Amino acid sequence: MVMEIQYLKKLLFALVLVAAGALTWGLLRKSEPPKIRCARARRQTLVSTLPTNGKVEPFEWQAVRVETAGVVSHVAVQDGQSVANGAELVRLSDPSLQTDIDTAQAKVAEARANLAAAEAGGRPAEIADIDNSLARAHLDLDQQQIDYDALRRLADKQAATKAEVHAAADKLEHTRLTIQGLETRRASLVDKPDVAANQARLHDAEVLLEAARARAALIVVHAPLAGTVYGLAARPGAYLNVGDLVANVGRLDRLRVRVYVDEPELGRVAVGQPVTITWQALPGRQWQGTVERKPVSIEPLGSRQVGEVVCTIENPGRELVPGTNVDAEIRTAAVDRALVIPREALRHDAQGDYVLRLAGDTLERRPVKTGASTVSLVEVTEGLADGDGVALPSDTPLAPGARVTPVM
Repeated sequence: MVMEIQYLKKLLFALVLVAAGALTWGLLRKSEPPKIRCARARRQTLVSTLPTNGKVEPFEWQAVRVETAGVVSHVAVQDGQSVANGAELVRLSDPSLQTDIDTAQAKVAEARANLAAAEAGGRPAEIADIDNSLARAHLDLDQQQIDYDALRRLADKQAATKAEVHAAADKLEHTRLTIQGLETRRASLVDKPDVAANQARLHDAEVLLEAARARAALIVVHAPLAGTVYGLAARPGAYLNVGDLVANVGRLDRLRVRVYVDEPELGRVAVGQPVTITWQALPGRQWQGTVERKPVSIEPLGSRQVGEVVCTIENPGRELVPGTNVDAEIRTAAVDRALVIPREALRHDAQGDYVLRLAGDTLERRPVKTGASTVSLVEVTEGLADGDGVALPSDTPLAPGARVTPVM
């Protein structure tokens, strides 16, 4: 009996010791500073980039549109095909064009006939009679001139009388007057105002003919420059109105990419900075280029206010195509031996940028100045030293002066 009592006392004492230990451990556990994630400032080469998105367009291009309406009878190219300057793209069919040419040619022929008749003037028989009389008179004049010259030589030798010479001279003058009269009569048969009117009609008919031929030449649409065809809109059998798009032709070995940079980040962008382009459709591929032009205005893009930064990109394999939505990364700076911390460790309030620096097991507020940055890192130019620990965001509320258990 005595032994059982002693055993119960020992058991109770042991239970009291266990309970006291558990209570002590709980109190100690409760007073232990919370564990938080921390990182150390370290030096490394920091390449500062500005990630954004953009859209691809050709470096040099031209939209080709029809200048006359018609049905597409033949398409000579395909999307992605390289063409020379002046190469045929499509051919249209319009029967009315040939009808216009035939009609214009008939009007030209009619105008020429009317002009010829006006220039001839009078009745054909009367004109022929006058022309025959003029021919005979000219022959008589030539013979009379010979006879007159011969009589003058004979008169000089006393072989002919002066009366004979005067008679020959009078005959010669009479024939000249006859010719003059016939020519005057011939000219009076032509109405000069009527000739001018017919000349004007002929000119108008010839202009209409040239215009019809020019319209007919437009049924064949040619490439305005050497390049690659894209955005081909013409299809055989389709009817195209004046101004409808046939296709785009542009140089695709070099491209322009308009990238959209948020307004607060535009100060980091400068002409000549390197640009890397990626396209989700071709993972693992990259295209390199440079910033060509900064924006001249700010435009809304959804909920963003952005500036269009124009970049020139080399595309030797022509894999990127116009209209593609791409990702862009502008390299804004590269700093050797930059002191960097994780971007998430940087905090900001009304007083400016700061971090919660570890001083032993206590946090202290440390104002900092920053420089270059990437998506995950930021350069600290003032406020920290190499190896300093800084607190990362935590579920536990943190404030300067708080004791913590750092977990690096």
